[in-house]
Amino acid sequence: MLKINTTTFNPQILYVANCYTNEVRIGDNHHHDFLEISIIYDGKVIYDIEGERVELEKGDMLIFNPGVKHYDITEPGMTNAQLHIGFRNFTLEGYSRNTFPFKKAFLRKKEEDSAILSISKQIIEEKDAEKPGYDLILKAFVMQLIIHVLREATPEQLENNGVKLSTDEQQKQLLVNEIIHYMEKHHTEDVSLSTLSQTMYISPAYISKVFKEETGESPINYLIKIRLSRAEELLKNKNITVKQAANMVGYNDAYYFSKLFKKYYGFPPSENWRKSS
Repeated sequence: MLKINTTTFNPQILYVANCYTNEVRIGDNHHHDFLEISIIYDGKVIYDIEGERVELEKGDMLIFNPGVKHYDITEPGMTNAQLHIGFRNFTLEGYSRNTFPFKKAFLRKKEEDSAILSISKQIIEEKDAEKPGYDLILKAFVMQLIIHVLREATPEQLENNGVKLSTDEQQKQLLVNEIIHYMEKHHTEDVSLSTLSQTMYISPAYISKVFKEETGESPINYLIKIRLSRAEELLKNKNITVKQAANMVGYNDAYYFSKLFKKYYGFPPSENWRKSS
């Protein structure tokens, strides 16, 4: 059975895109360094996945793990509507971070047996309406979608135990999940490697080593990304100043915060509300 740790289940939603195609099209072959779920909620489309082509229709779903090359093809006479969701910071107990243990990227779904399409419709409606707080509601819907994907998975769709982590690897993963959960909960406070060490009762050197192995970056860099992501959401509200947003995510120096924000997003925090409008 696929299990999620409910304490640390907090995926970072990177984008939600609703796409409609009614003309001949061949997409660019590409891959991501994060997870992507694509749902065909109307029409038909062909996908090339690592050189294997499959025709999909309403109710079918694709789950692309990081690094899986793919592109879509709309042939003459075809139309399709697709929902694409990119996210990271996802872990299933016993499996590698940011990975779904499915044998194939595409999953066939019978519309009448699945909640996937109804949740997709709610996601699209919420995104289109963009009412106050819609980002949080979108995240809740995406979390619900992920849970239904796992509930509806069949043993035939899953990889064998060879993809599971060893006991030692699972312990490391659990530690990193706890660290991430702590940083998300306390990101407005003075969090340092020393703080994490004292909280987890583990040496700073070991925390740094394991965290880098699991996530590819240091705990402090990860903390910075958490803070900047929260600030980016706050600054969509034109009534919140840069200084206020900086203070609300744990930075007393607004100038330093602005430098970090521009380095990460490519534009200053003062322009964030324009980017989101």
